[in-house]
Amino acid sequence: MKIVTIVGARPQFIKIAAVSRKLRARHQEILVHTGQHYDYEMSGAFFDGLELPPPNVNLGVGSGSHAAQTGAMLTGIEDVLLAESPDCLLIYGDTNSTLAGALASSKLSIPVVHVEAGLRSFNRSMPEEINRVVADHLSDLLLCPSDTAVSNLAMEGITENVHLVGDVMLDALNWAKERSVEAENACLKGFGLKRKEYLIATLHRSENTDDRTRFQGILETFNSLHEPVLFPVHPRARKIINEINFRPQPNLHLIDPVGYLEMVALVSAARLVLTDSGGLQKEAYWLGVPCVTLRNETEWVETVEAGWNVLVGSEPERIAQTVKSFTPPVARPFLYGDGTAAEKCVDLIGLKSEPMALVGRA
Repeated sequence: MKIVTIVGARPQFIKIAAVSRKLRARHQEILVHTGQHYDYEMSGAFFDGLELPPPNVNLGVGSGSHAAQTGAMLTGIEDVLLAESPDCLLIYGDTNSTLAGALASSKLSIPVVHVEAGLRSFNRSMPEEINRVVADHLSDLLLCPSDTAVSNLAMEGITENVHLVGDVMLDALNWAKERSVEAENACLKGFGLKRKEYLIATLHRSENTDDRTRFQGILETFNSLHEPVLFPVHPRARKIINEINFRPQPNLHLIDPVGYLEMVALVSAARLVLTDSGGLQKEAYWLGVPCVTLRNETEWVETVEAGWNVLVGSEPERIAQTVKSFTPPVARPFLYGDGTAAEKCVDLIGLKSEPMALVGRA
């Protein structure tokens, strides 16, 4: 089979790292990078660290409004699909790249495979929520990371060609853990940190960064914590930090984004994670690191139910108090599969030698 894969952002690079290794052993993959994350720290460094092949096509879309970015992606992806005539298109997660891929492919009657289908925050003010709902309703094969995701799709009337496969990010994490020992030693030495004596923070969602009062309140909370906080800063967040003239205290280390192996090493050695990232909530859980999520809801509800993740929103006092007092339970049940999700995805994609049939949607 010929398969076009669409990616554009760091979390998707992690996911394709697991799936592409299995996929390319059996099929022809054409990897299209939309350029949604376009600088080296956000894109190139991740491709290098994950040992990914270079993209066959880079659309170079870059930043912009949701409409401008998605529109440019639609045009570029359609051109690739018309030129390649693939048997199916493979999308991941919930980014604008995901939405554009699903729209372009479905309009050309090319079957769509969605890895990480069925996630819901039930917050329609999140752009990602709109992307994932639309992508799921346009998809012909839906590969879900959890029972919750399968149930979410069923509640929306999607039950055909829905499969529980587990989370491909666990496959990638297991691969990275075997290679991250040297990275951990180098990172801790380079940043002057001691194992389990610092926090690591990430912040990139528009709900936190675009509201400057909210964003500054979170930053000031990081400043007030009485232990080292390592904060790899997303380019969008860095721009706003400069604009508001924020000055970090000595305990708060604002650093450039790091590669995947380095990030796994830093999370593994941290005492606690502060984040609004969905992927990092899971990685912290798998690595046995308590997580404080700077949102009011999460798609990864199982990590909260297990007691290893707590939702605190953006209220400074609540964040600071939770950082001091949060202690997870001893038990940490297995979540999101057994680390073989990529193999299951590829098995399902290739079940039939003939082109995948389009699924009719009511």
